[in-house]
Amino acid sequence: MFLALLLAGAAVALLLLGLFLFGLRRRLIQRAGGTFDCSLRWSARADRPGKGWAYGVARYSGDVIEWFRVFSYAPRPRRVLRRDGIEVLERRAPAGEEELALLSDAVVLACRHDEDRIELAMSEDALTGFLAWLEAAPPGQRVNVA
Repeated sequence: MFLALLLAGAAVALLLLGLFLFGLRRRLIQRAGGTFDCSLRWSARADRPGKGWAYGVARYSGDVIEWFRVFSYAPRPRRVLRRDGIEVLERRAPAGEEELALLSDAVVLACRHDEDRIELAMSEDALTGFLAWLEAAPPGQRVNVA
């Protein structure tokens, strides 16, 4: 009986520690500022959509956007998008099953990053900031906003 209570207590403690670490990681990512909720779908080929949406947090860092998965303990970004490598292709509302996978107020932005096709889903406010960041490129850099 004592052993069962000890194991149950250890399991609860591990669960609480895991949740605490998720929260601490997100807090550390957001500490520098310039973050927004952003789901991402990545496809290595431009002629077909990616496998599925991954929920994450994006952070502006100079001329790059660092994208972190929400459900991860990794301290480093999963993807890094350079401003001069992003070309906006289209903007649309979520369609079909996307409405269930994305946040309720999300807008989908289809882009090309170098040779890969990516789709970013974010709120209207985050989209306004993202497009302003793209257009605020230093002189001499190409900006591709459709």
